[in-house]
Amino acid sequence: MALLHRAEIRPSKLDLLVGWLPGRSWFAGEAGAPVTRVAAYRFDDPAGAVGMETLLVRAGEGPVLQVPLTYRGAPLADADRFLVGVMEHSVLGRRWVYDACGDPVYPPALAAAVLADAGQAQEYFEVDGERQVRDPSMTVAGSRTDREWPPGPIDEVADGDPTLIRAAGVELALVRRPDPTGVSPTPGGPVAGRLTGAWPGQEALVLLAYAR
Repeated sequence: MALLHRAEIRPSKLDLLVGWLPGRSWFAGEAGAPVTRVAAYRFDDPAGAVGMETLLVRAGEGPVLQVPLTYRGAPLADADRFLVGVMEHSVLGRRWVYDACGDPVYPPALAAAVLADAGQAQEYFEVDGERQVRDPSMTVAGSRTDREWPPGPIDEVADGDPTLIRAAGVELALVRRPDPTGVSPTPGGPVAGRLTGAWPGQEALVLLAYAR
């Protein structure tokens, strides 16, 4: 489960993305335009130390872009190329925000969703000692297979659309611009599993990620 905080965040996540997104090869939209949130889903960090949130956003009137982020309380070693920015959280303090594809906590969580239908983390607030669950803004569903993400370090992250994360012969592909017309074909042959999603206003399932 993901504990959320009612907090002030400066700059906001979306403000960070205004400056970061136009530098991506897969960016589509108006550079410098306000970035708006369409929907989001989260994964759990088993250690409870790193926040993992995938935002679906638009830059201006551009298409929906999928941006997974991790939130850390200290810089991640050797990960400067994945740094989105730094923000001040009124409850948690300074947070370093990374493109999750380059953060070692993210691929196992994504793989569990793709290959074992692990689903998304339930989000909640604690108010006066009581848990208040927040309804998800979208639904996600994966495949049920007997495959797992291999232990050990990431071998390679190839940024693009899709962004490819490789380790020990397994490849995860994160779709950066989900196709609103339905589940897109996966290029390059058969796959081991898929993650699909839908949200209000997008009733047809869209392909979010896959594994091979």
